[in-house]
Amino acid sequence: MKRKRFAIVRSRFNAPITQALLDGALRAFAAAGIAPSDVKTVEVPGAFELPVAALWLAQSNDYEAIVAIGCVIRGETPHFDFVAGEAARGLGEVALRTGVPVAFGVLTTDTAAQAAARASSVDASAPEHGNAHRTSNKGFEAAQAAMAMAAARAEF
Repeated sequence: MKRKRFAIVRSRFNAPITQALLDGALRAFAAAGIAPSDVKTVEVPGAFELPVAALWLAQSNDYEAIVAIGCVIRGETPHFDFVAGEAARGLGEVALRTGVPVAFGVLTTDTAAQAAARASSVDASAPEHGNAHRTSNKGFEAAQAAMAMAAARAEF
């Protein structure tokens, strides 16, 4: 049986939030029985750089799926729209171009408090959308999505 390996690419910008998301993703892999040695973590400066690093990881053919982790908080300029939009577009393009699933664990929030709530230590496996008071760790959820997509990909 082939060993399952996963990759995480993490943005260092908004580091306390992305570290919490990374911790959540690593907990999800551990809970699923994935050995720490089978999860590679790569760091990049910001969310804008996530797609190219994800592409390099996908092109290596070493990983079943990739988790992209970042945090873009809306500010007073349109910078948020460009960075968040390009990160999402680029990560989607990587998945479509390579066939390697890329889970989107990039927070796009209006405030730091919203980001912190989505990077809590609570790991929610079935988030209730629309419940503004629910906290969860979106890194944990992104890792779960990556594993589910890797399993789906194995069916083809």
